[in-house]
Amino acid sequence: MKQRSFVNTGKLLMFMLRLGRFRILLWVGAISFFTIIVPVALTDLYPTQQERDVMAQTMENPAMTAMVGPGDLDNYTAGAMTAHQMLLLTAVVVALMNILLMNRHTRTDEEDGRLEMIRSLPVGNLANLNASIVMLVLINGILAIATGIGLSALDIASMDIAGSLLYGSILGAAGLFFAGVTALMAQITENARTVFGISLGLLLVAYMVRAAGDVGNAALSWLSPLGWVTKAEVYAGNHWWVLLLLLGGAALLFTLAGYSNAIRDYGAGFLPSRLGKKEASPALLHPVGLAFRLQRAGIIAWAAAMLLIGVSYGSVMGDLDSFFEGNQMIRQLLGSQDGHSFTKQFISILMVVMALVGTIPPLMALFKLSGEEKKNRLDHLLGRAVSRTQLLAGYILIAVINGFVMLSFAAVGLWLAASSVMEEPFAFGEIYGAGLAYYPAVLVMIGLAALLVGFAPKWNGLVWLYVFYSFIDLYFGDMFQFPEWAGKLSPYGYIPEMPAEEMEWIPAVVLTVVAAGLTATGFIRYKQRDVQGQ
Repeated sequence: MKQRSFVNTGKLLMFMLRLGRFRILLWVGAISFFTIIVPVALTDLYPTQQERDVMAQTMENPAMTAMVGPGDLDNYTAGAMTAHQMLLLTAVVVALMNILLMNRHTRTDEEDGRLEMIRSLPVGNLANLNASIVMLVLINGILAIATGIGLSALDIASMDIAGSLLYGSILGAAGLFFAGVTALMAQITENARTVFGISLGLLLVAYMVRAAGDVGNAALSWLSPLGWVTKAEVYAGNHWWVLLLLLGGAALLFTLAGYSNAIRDYGAGFLPSRLGKKEASPALLHPVGLAFRLQRAGIIAWAAAMLLIGVSYGSVMGDLDSFFEGNQMIRQLLGSQDGHSFTKQFISILMVVMALVGTIPPLMALFKLSGEEKKNRLDHLLGRAVSRTQLLAGYILIAVINGFVMLSFAAVGLWLAASSVMEEPFAFGEIYGAGLAYYPAVLVMIGLAALLVGFAPKWNGLVWLYVFYSFIDLYFGDMFQFPEWAGKLSPYGYIPEMPAEEMEWIPAVVLTVVAAGLTATGFIRYKQRDVQGQ
C-alpha cells in the first residue's frame, strides 16, 4: 500500500478522540472501576480461605462453568476467585465496547456520509480505518494499564503485579480481537446495522462455543477467543502466551480489514445488498410496516440469539441435577427455599440474566426512532399524512412485541434443551411462565425509553445505565450483600424468582401501570417538542 494512503492519520485520530472523549471516558472509567472494586468486595465477603473453599465448591457445577468458565478451584485464593468470576464476563463487556466504537467510526460514518466529507479533504483513503485502529489500540492499552495497576495497588496477597498486569492485558487483547472482527465486517457488509448484528452475533457464538467446550468437549474451547481468555489462568498459572493468540488474531483481522478497505469501492461491501422487490409491499405504506422493515433483520438475529442462549443454559440442566445429588456440602450451603429444588433456584438466576439480555432488543428497536430523527429522515414521513402519534406508536408497538418475543424464545430454548437432558423435566408452562414473569419489568424499561424519546432523546444512554445497574444488582447482589432496597430501585427487583417462588400478580400489575404512565407521558411530550429536521 502506498504511503499516501495513510496521510493525516494522526490528525484524524485526534479528531476521533476529541469527538468521542466523553463516551470513551465513560466506558474506560466504568469498566476499570468495576474491575477494581470487585476483588475488594469479594475479600470482605470471604476473608478466610475456608470460606473461599466453600465458595469454590458452589462454583463447581456445569451451570456456573458455562456462565463464567473454568477456574483454579483447588487453590481458590482471592485472586483466583476474582479472575474466575469476573474476567470472562468483563472481557465480553470490553468486546462490546470495541464493537460499538469501531462500527461507529467506520461503517456508520461511511453510511451516514460523514466519511465522504472527510475524504474530500487531504486525507488518505486508509486514514480513517487506520485512525480507528490506533484509537482502539490506545483505548484498550489505557484500559489494560489502568486495571492492571489498579488491581495490583489493592495490595491483596494473592494478586501480585504479574497476575494483575496479565488480567488487564487479557481484557485489552480480547477487546482488540473483536475490534478486528468489527473492522473486517465493516468492509464485507454495506450497512452499520448488519456490521453490528454480525459482530455481536459472533461474540455470542464465541461465548456459547466456549461454554459448550468448558462443560463438554474441551477441544471446542480452543475454537473461541473467549475460550482463550480462560486459558490464561490469571492469578494461577499466569499463561502470558494467551496474549499471542489474541493479539495475533487481532493483527490478522486488522490486516485483512485494511486490505479489503483498499480494494473495495467507497460505500460498497463485498456482500452486496439483496435486490429488493420491484413493487413495495403494502405494509410499507404504514409507519409500523416501515419501522418493522428497517429492523426485521435485527429482530430475527436477536430472536435466534435468545433461543441459542436458552438452549445453551438448558443443556446443562441434566448434569446439574446429578451434581446436586452427589454434593452434600452444596446442599447444606444453599439450603432449600420452601422445599424447592436446587435446580429451580439456578433456573431463577438464569431467568434474570436472560430477561436482562432480552431487554436490549426492544430498547434498540425503540431508540431506532431517535436515530432516524438524528439523521434528519423523519421529515420525509411527518411531511406527509403521518402524525407524530402514529410514528411513535409504531416504534413502541414493535418494541413491546419485540420484548415478548425475546423472553418467549429464551424460555422456549431453555425448556427444549432442559427437557432433552433431564430425567424429570419441568413442565413447559412452568419455565415459560418464569420467563414471561419479567415482561412487566421489560415494559417499564420500554416506557422509560419512550419518556426519554419524548423529553430528551440525547439522554437515551441513561436507560442503558439503568439496565446495567439492574444487572449488577440482581446478578451480584447476593454475592456483595447489597441492601434489599437497592434491588427495589430496579423494576426487575419486584419480580418473584420463578419457578422457585410463586407468581405475585400485584407487582406485575403495578409495573404495567407504571409502564403505561411513562409511555403516555412520552407520547404527550413527543407531540409537543420540536423534531430535528423540521
